[in-house]
Amino acid sequence: MIKIKVEARIKRQAILDRSPAVHLWAVLDEAVLRRSVGGDEVMAEQIDHLQSMARRPNVDIQVLPCSAGAHAAGSGGHFVILGRDDQGDPLSGVNVVYLELHRRGLYLDASNEVQSYKLMFDYLRSQAADTSASLNLLTAARQELSR
Repeated sequence: MIKIKVEARIKRQAILDRSPAVHLWAVLDEAVLRRSVGGDEVMAEQIDHLQSMARRPNVDIQVLPCSAGAHAAGSGGHFVILGRDDQGDPLSGVNVVYLELHRRGLYLDASNEVQSYKLMFDYLRSQAADTSASLNLLTAARQELSR
């Protein structure tokens, strides 16, 4: 099951290489940089990948520092907003929220649900470090693994 999920995520990353490029904006809790999964070597590779992706023009990665305390997503877990924002109406292009659950995925497309997650994402972005400071947090986490 895990292998299938990993393969699917690798395939999904290919959309970042399309032309025109798809834009990805991610907010990561700093805790994911600190919780060792697979050992230091695996963690180092993952952080190296995040640093590389964060330098791409079509990818924005923000890290939500542990020092930020409680955050907008609270105990809600991770989510993905699929779609795009149109300049005139920020909610018009956002179509679906995807929640990856233990054994399946759940898609939410009711406008009130999408709007709720969009607002939560806006709050998370405002609480997170900006992209430059986030790259510094990634670098610091990577250096800690090299010690």
